[in-house]
Parts: sequence; structure tokens; C-alpha cells
Amino acid sequence: MKIGRISFIALASILLLDACATTPMGPTVQVMPGATIPFPIFQQDQDSCKQYAQSQVAGQADSANKTAVGTAVLGTVLGAALGGAVGQGQGAAVGSAAGAIAGTGLGTGTSQSAQLSIQDQYNNAYVQCMYSKGNQVPGAAAPQAVAPPPPQPMTLMQAQAKLNSLGYPAGTADGAMGNRTHLALKHFQRDHGIGQTGELDGNTAAALSN
Repeated sequence: MKIGRISFIALASILLLDACATTPMGPTVQVMPGATIPFPIFQQDQDSCKQYAQSQVAGQADSANKTAVGTAVLGTVLGAALGGAVGQGQGAAVGSAAGAIAGTGLGTGTSQSAQLSIQDQYNNAYVQCMYSKGNQVPGAAAPQAVAPPPPQPMTLMQAQAKLNSLGYPAGTADGAMGNRTHLALKHFQRDHGIGQTGELDGNTAAALSN
């Protein structure tokens, strides 16, 4: 009886081997290179994103398979117990066989369901990674380059600091237009061929920025 029960447990484990969950070897979704991405760079992106996707599902296949085998073993043990309650000897053996078959079926279903879930998680991680690198994902708009914000106009305080650093004494960089700042601007404008207004106009700010 003990040998028969062990045989059924072994049988359940063997049957599960053909349906065990595995870590995906690659994505099952198609991603195309971005419009400005050379193919060699796209291949590098693929390798990088496959590694990222595998890291997101690492260990899940082993965990699912342990659960599936445990389900099969539990079914065998419960079947044997039920058979033993009905009748000694032959009843327990029949119960073990029925439990092994039922448990293996449940375990196989668990593995197959886990495989689909793992593949979906792998695909999602892969797609997110490839999209973030500017590649084209079916059903998603191509990433748009975000234009940098326009430069902010130079403040008088910044102009005063720059004038002082260039040898045009504008006084303390406090943002107040005094005589020293006015003269410093005029001298700077004279030396750079700009109309000598003594004011921080656009041309003067551009010249100071350069």
C-alpha cells in the first residue's frame, strides 16, 4: 500500500513535468524601431529590455511549479485517505489512483495558468522598457520629444554680476538700476557695437549671455 501510494505521487510529479511553467525565453509581442533609432541601437535596446523583463518575473516559474506539484501530491494523499475510509487495501489503492489523476489535472491547470500570467508580466515589462527608449509599440503613440523650455530672460541682477566679472564695474548685484550699472552697460554696449542706451535691452542681454 505504501509503495503504491509513493508510485502515484511519483506519477503525478512526472505528468506535471510536461506542463510545468517556465521563465519566458522572449516576448510574444512585436516592437518596431523608433523612427530615429538605428537598427544596431534597437538590437541593444532589445537585449537590455529582455534582461529587464526576465528580472521582473524571476522565480515565479519555480514557485508556480512547486504549487502545482503540491496540488498533485495533496490530491493523491486525500484520494488514498478517502479510499481507505471506503475499503481496506484495494479501496485505498483506487483512491490513490483517483486522487493522483485529479491532483495532477489540477496541478497542470495551475501551471498553465501561471505560464500565461508570467508571459503577460514579461511582455508588459518588455514593452514598457522598449517604449521608454523611444521604440514603436503597436497600439501606442510614438514618444514625442519634449522641447526644452525657452531660456529665461536675463535679470538685471544677473547682468550686474556678469558686467562685474567682465571688468565693467556695475556695483553690487542687487537688481537696482543705479548710475554705476547704467555706465557699465553703456561701456559694454560701446565695446560690443551695441546702441549705447545704458539699458538692459535684448541685444545687450544676448551679448552678456554669450
